[in-house]
Amino acid sequence: MTKKFSNDRAITGASLYGMGTEPTYAGALSFMRRKYTRDLAGVDIAVTGVPLDTATTNRPGTRFGPRAIRAASSELAWGKPWPWGFDPFDRLAVVDYGDCLFDHGRPERTPEIITSHARQIIDGGASLLTLGGDHYITYPLLRAHHAVMGPMALVHFDAHSDTWRDDPPPGEAPRICHGTMFFHAAREGLIDAAHSIQVGIRTHNDETHGLTVRDAAWVHANGAERTIAEIKRVVGDRPAYLTFDIDCLDPAFAPGTGTPVCGGLTTHQAQSILRGLAGIKFVAMDIVEVSPAYDVGEITALAGASLALDYLCLVASQHAAK
Repeated sequence: MTKKFSNDRAITGASLYGMGTEPTYAGALSFMRRKYTRDLAGVDIAVTGVPLDTATTNRPGTRFGPRAIRAASSELAWGKPWPWGFDPFDRLAVVDYGDCLFDHGRPERTPEIITSHARQIIDGGASLLTLGGDHYITYPLLRAHHAVMGPMALVHFDAHSDTWRDDPPPGEAPRICHGTMFFHAAREGLIDAAHSIQVGIRTHNDETHGLTVRDAAWVHANGAERTIAEIKRVVGDRPAYLTFDIDCLDPAFAPGTGTPVCGGLTTHQAQSILRGLAGIKFVAMDIVEVSPAYDVGEITALAGASLALDYLCLVASQHAAK
């Protein structure tokens, strides 16, 4: 059967469902060619970008991450994803909500703007798939979710713990930093530390603040299946927030990031683990720290888009086709 081609489906698409076919090298670049809209009626998942990189501690450039991930996703938006064997958009209504808008000249206002942006989507009845942006963005996103559903388990893929201690002076807000936000999230009770797990870590931190850590060496030694079982054991039946820092991958597989660390996961390992997490009650996901200025042949952006698509397939696998 000959496929019917169309173009610019991000703008012209008549339905929220189905993947369709469009030349991968042309057209409007929404995430996975989903319709650009802020109308959340009937929407299951809204993809949104948060182009922030003012919290980074090394190389900047993740403000361009959402754009790069959207562009790379066009390479994936032409047929049933492997190895899932079904079109997730036959089961889920997914839109591209566009980016969070904030004034870069007023950085002190940015956290609350991100939280408010996320709350608009949550209150509209959709869940979030957020494209970063540096990893700090997860903190205001967690605040938005906590306001609605209380403490969540955190499933955190990263080279860095991002739980380094940071005690602001009394009465002052936490610093806007992408290495301390999970210290604050645990201390404030945004996450349920006892049921949260960090995977792929390969930088030292004397403190875990109650989170379970399975570093990169543990993953390499134990493999994907045991890592999947460990994540499920720690999280249990709690609602969970999934955050994936692209530097969890080894720099050979993700050079386009601000703080690369050798010895990380392969893309295959990360995808195998993510694909095995069916049954966990994920409420949202973010993919962060894609910095295209340091990328090679878009492999980092493509890894980010592929992991985000795997998350959508994971959620869709638990839904019947519409």
